[in-house]
Amino acid sequence: MLLKCTTRHIRIFAAEVENNELAPSDSVLTLDIDPDNELNWNEEALQQVYRMFDELVESYSGEDLTEYNLRRIGSDLEHFVRGLLQSGQISYNLNSRVLNYSMGLPQVASEGSV
Repeated sequence: MLLKCTTRHIRIFAAEVENNELAPSDSVLTLDIDPDNELNWNEEALQQVYRMFDELVESYSGEDLTEYNLRRIGSDLEHFVRGLLQSGQISYNLNSRVLNYSMGLPQVASEGSV
């Protein structure tokens, strides 16, 4: 059985990618960040998410790999992504096929603050 966690912008699978397919694994987690390209990313922001993912996975070291634990990691990462958005490190992709402001309305600079 393939264990997974799916949030709006984070997907975690207890699987390895083999021939462009997910193969269930008890020892490897695969992270998919923003699969629908709803956000604009830079390399630094992506690396921050990967580092946070590694820290969260490490914090569960020695515990059973369960869907509950994956959901906790996914939820924590989703909140982390929200923080990146709110701090302006990433932004909404206004050219995304679906505009879903699930993390709050986009920030628009007013003429007085430019």
